[in-house]
Amino acid sequence: MKRLLIFLFAITCNVVNAQQISNDVIEKIAFGSCNSQDRPQEIWYKIIDQKPQLFIFLGDNIYGDTEDMDILKKKYDQLLEKPGYIELKKNTKVLATWDDHDYGVNDGGKEYPKKAESKELFLKVFDEPAVSERRNHEGIYTSYLYGPKGKRVQIIMLDTRTFRDSLCWAGKDEDCIGEYGKCTDTSKTMLGKEQWKWLETQLKVDADLRIIGTSTQLLQDFNGWEGWINMPHERERMIKLISKTKANGVCFISGDVHYGEMSVLKRKGLYPIYDITASGLTHGHSCAGPNILRVGGCYMQPNFGMITINWEAKNGPQITFELRDAKGEVKLKQETSGKQLSF
Repeated sequence: MKRLLIFLFAITCNVVNAQQISNDVIEKIAFGSCNSQDRPQEIWYKIIDQKPQLFIFLGDNIYGDTEDMDILKKKYDQLLEKPGYIELKKNTKVLATWDDHDYGVNDGGKEYPKKAESKELFLKVFDEPAVSERRNHEGIYTSYLYGPKGKRVQIIMLDTRTFRDSLCWAGKDEDCIGEYGKCTDTSKTMLGKEQWKWLETQLKVDADLRIIGTSTQLLQDFNGWEGWINMPHERERMIKLISKTKANGVCFISGDVHYGEMSVLKRKGLYPIYDITASGLTHGHSCAGPNILRVGGCYMQPNFGMITINWEAKNGPQITFELRDAKGEVKLKQETSGKQLSF
């Protein structure tokens, strides 16, 4: 009995409060953001055509922008009634985090007074189990594990709203350059103390590929809109945490900006870090701001992202990132491997 208890304790420590464990081998993941409930959503059928095992909502899953939970619920109900979304859920597991508009307020952070009520509605809409660890802490950050050792995918979903401090004003507001600057106050936080602590434990979990979902872009260099670059010290903290924990296989997926792009950070002593931005599912933007980390250009019309993993590749898992348009056609593409995403 004593040996059994030690064994169970070791397992518990290893998964570090992962939201769930499944031995299903994940090979196809779709993702997207910025999904207006008032617009047509035929794009769901093109996502279904790709046969993803998972779909990851990265925020602005609806446009709520209210402190009235009855209004917010009605807007979520519009999403839940979309035929394409209903069809997607029949064969695809939906995971989600939020951004500002489904959180409840444009560009909002911890000052939003209805964050607890909004969280409860969010968890109900996305079928969060009653025993979910998400219900045991403030905010909606969580993680998932899929696949056996050697083919294990960890999905880490960040909450960049509940704990985020106010942004810093830059005074600009142009078509391609927003109004926010880079905060020099290093006490400001994106994730908050407890979420940062939790994230460090997650990066120590045994996994072969780690996909971190962040509603706003991690690697967008600077365009004056929301992103991790608003708090450069927090973005640097994220990058240093990957190095500190020696977490192999980390890549980021993001949304928010109403266009799609792929960014890559290359730094000595660290493997290439990818940030694949898929935005939006129902609408695009007229222009994109500057981004020196961008590779392959931008796509300005409705789009969704795909991650395909070939676990049987000769030199370890082969990972393909794609940005596809509303017809399902590939517009941007990057390839890497588990070997390249390792220390």
